[in-house]
Amino acid sequence: MTLSVTHATEQASPLRGMLPLWVGAGIYALFLLAGNRLLIDPDTMWQITVGQWIIDNSAVPETDVYSFTMRGQPWISTQWLAQVLYAKAYGIFGWSGPVVLAASAISATFALLTKFLCRRLRESTTLVFIAGALALTVPHLLARPHVLALPVMVAWVGGMIAAADRRRAPSFGLLPLMALWANLHGGFVFGLVLIAPIALDAVVSAEARLRRSLVLRWAAFGCAALLTSFATPYGWNALLASQKILGLGAALPLILEWRPADFGSVGALEVCLLLGIGLALYRGIRLPPLRIVLLLGLVHMALAQARAGEILALLGPLVLAAPLARQIGGAEAARSNSAPRGVLFAGVGIVLLAGTMAYASVHRFEPHTRGSPVAAVTALKQLNLSRVFNDYDFGGYLIANGVAPFIDGRTELYGEKFFVDHNAASGLMKPENLFRLLEQYRIEATLMRTQSAATKLLDHIDGWQKIYSDDIATIHLRKPGAVHTVEPSVDPKAK
Repeated sequence: MTLSVTHATEQASPLRGMLPLWVGAGIYALFLLAGNRLLIDPDTMWQITVGQWIIDNSAVPETDVYSFTMRGQPWISTQWLAQVLYAKAYGIFGWSGPVVLAASAISATFALLTKFLCRRLRESTTLVFIAGALALTVPHLLARPHVLALPVMVAWVGGMIAAADRRRAPSFGLLPLMALWANLHGGFVFGLVLIAPIALDAVVSAEARLRRSLVLRWAAFGCAALLTSFATPYGWNALLASQKILGLGAALPLILEWRPADFGSVGALEVCLLLGIGLALYRGIRLPPLRIVLLLGLVHMALAQARAGEILALLGPLVLAAPLARQIGGAEAARSNSAPRGVLFAGVGIVLLAGTMAYASVHRFEPHTRGSPVAAVTALKQLNLSRVFNDYDFGGYLIANGVAPFIDGRTELYGEKFFVDHNAASGLMKPENLFRLLEQYRIEATLMRTQSAATKLLDHIDGWQKIYSDDIATIHLRKPGAVHTVEPSVDPKAK
């Protein structure tokens, strides 16, 4: 019996070593086949535009050069490197480039997560976590800068958690990850914040005689990480710029991805939370106090902001892995077999490359334009206007098409008051805001969603003439003396 168990373990070990490869390859293929879904966000267009500006000027932006409302105002791009990578990919391969780049980053993220979890957990448990993480992250997996930073985040936090599990300080070899993260996306600030609680978990769990030296080593690592994060074209200003986004106050809940979780209908977050609670109650799972604090902090973020669901999905399993393995059973030791593994990795890489080239040759990747004002912007550009009041969601498309927007997705540039005023104006929560902004900025035309409240109102305001309208967008042109030609419609049943 002992021999058969040992033999089974040896037979299972190659699978364990290969699981990250299969997960990564499968997820890459999945997102390549669904590639156009990665391009549904119009922000991808202006990210590429900014990246191309950086390439053309061999410099990073210091002021706004796109809008007419904030032109010349200080603005820096904390995601400049990701924008350059997307622009390069687009310039060489067209829209296939950003799709493949984003799909590769997503694949690497889940392969790394699988690798970290396999060190502690059984394959079946690991796959359950991977499935849950995929379900939670899918809504925010887009060809945008944050996706390129996800594998860096997993590697950074996974390295720190692994060190804490061993009651040690992290290797300084992790520091290049922080430098890369700081240039890819402003979320690097969260990576710095996590150092303190993970360090505290390591120190509290260590033997009393080792705690002093461990505190000093973690403190040295934290200081080095902070200094490393300044290794950007903007220096320490990148850290301050990231804080501006979190300081937008009342503006954040008005942005879809920053809104609190909505439990009006059953979603992936609710299902995962309920299953997790159910498992904990059924198995009597216990966590160290500081791991509980870390996990509850991640859950709070996911409940407070929809976009933080991906952070819970990717980092929560890392926090849980070691304590969970001690209670429900962990991974058995796997024997290394590097020669066949290397050949297999190379073979899978070749197959994926050939499959990518074949699929890209017969499938056309393109942005989702059903929600973009394509025809309306074509008509607008013929008017040669310079002051257009636009819907917030149209800003990225305007930048990509060389039209100066009133507002766009760079909310930190416009600030809380400007964004809130615009939102109240376009939604007519405060109708006087609309007329004030139209006068204050000497607006020549408006480009708003056809179904928006502001559009419906301008249909009946003298001095504004509707000159273009389709199912997506409507253009109203300011014409002094013009009278409205559309009478308010009244439902006969309401009489």
